[in-house]
Amino acid sequence: MVKNTSRVPGRHALHIPGPTPVPDRILRAIDTPIIDHRGPEFSKLAKRCLDGIKTIFKTTNPVIIYTATGTGAWEGALVNTLSPGDRVLMVETGQFANQWKTMAERLGLKPEFIKTDWRQGLDPNVIETALRADKNKEIKAVCVLHNETSTGALTPIAEVRKAIDAAGHPALLMVDTISSLASADYRHDEWGVDVTVGGSQKGLMLPPGMSFNAVSDKALAVGKTSKMTKSFWAWDDMLNMNKVGYFPYTPATPMLQGLAVAIDMLHEEGLDNVFARHARLAEATRRAIGGWGLENLNKNASQYSPTLTAVMLPDGHNADQFRALALEIFNISYGASFGAYAGKYFRIGHLGDINDTMLMGGLAATEMALQLAGVPIKKGGAQAAMDYLVSAHGGAKKQAAE
Repeated sequence: MVKNTSRVPGRHALHIPGPTPVPDRILRAIDTPIIDHRGPEFSKLAKRCLDGIKTIFKTTNPVIIYTATGTGAWEGALVNTLSPGDRVLMVETGQFANQWKTMAERLGLKPEFIKTDWRQGLDPNVIETALRADKNKEIKAVCVLHNETSTGALTPIAEVRKAIDAAGHPALLMVDTISSLASADYRHDEWGVDVTVGGSQKGLMLPPGMSFNAVSDKALAVGKTSKMTKSFWAWDDMLNMNKVGYFPYTPATPMLQGLAVAIDMLHEEGLDNVFARHARLAEATRRAIGGWGLENLNKNASQYSPTLTAVMLPDGHNADQFRALALEIFNISYGASFGAYAGKYFRIGHLGDINDTMLMGGLAATEMALQLAGVPIKKGGAQAAMDYLVSAHGGAKKQAAE
């Protein structure tokens, strides 16, 4: 008999930090007949999504929905508010901050890029210092990532807002929430954010291909004087059509069907419960890493990400080779590494429609793969995660009983 090696049984364990697995309920919503995007049924769907997504960003202002990945929403944020030659302040928190900076340069903007150690996260004080030094108020925007997907560092956006205000600077605050939206607490209005960038493929549990700009009144006002070239990304066209439940071009109707259900699912669980679940799973993952005797790439415990954890491997062990072995043997995928630390770490995603049981399967597979790869670890990391989860649920159960 010829051995068939093409089929891999069971479900693939997708533990990259997005795209995340799409729940069956959302898949069923996407898998519906196409409707007329100029008809009354679509208008109801669009208004449901346009109103519902505001609750996820925690804003009462408009949220523009693009048929594009998060990178497109980055561009939308920049071209609708700025003009060629404008200075923008950015901080090197990791690979994706670098990519946003590269985009700004290509668009003819002038990024002032604050270099930092990828292992420390963002210190709001460096923003205040840079803005105070800008005596002529030439910096037009501060662009930061709420959650740096390449390193697992969560930026305290409320503190960034305070830093801008303390400097007495009028710069817009733009924030990327692509790997934190609907997974970590985020408050567009309360934190004084002017443009928030989001994406569909992580906490919102959708496939890639949809992204967002949540906009403040200040951003809309500044946008009227923006001289950047724009067409597809133009806010005014979108907002005018959105008022009556339509889009200025053909939208991704199936994705909107899925978005409506995703928003329902998040509110059925309760946003605070969603955030608590992500925080619990993140802590369990960190307990496992500590149990193995490995290091978190992010050394700043106050900025640990609730959606992903970057795991450093000891010298002499290649993270890409480890990831390849884990995929081949245990059918599990992790996020890759970047920059100066390329090949030195891998990223465990624990976000989206994931629960304790799914995480423990992933951590058990990780422990086995580490052993097979010959990485010198202590046994029992997965057990440490289990012990924490039992304790966390036990404490919650006791509190509820009281």
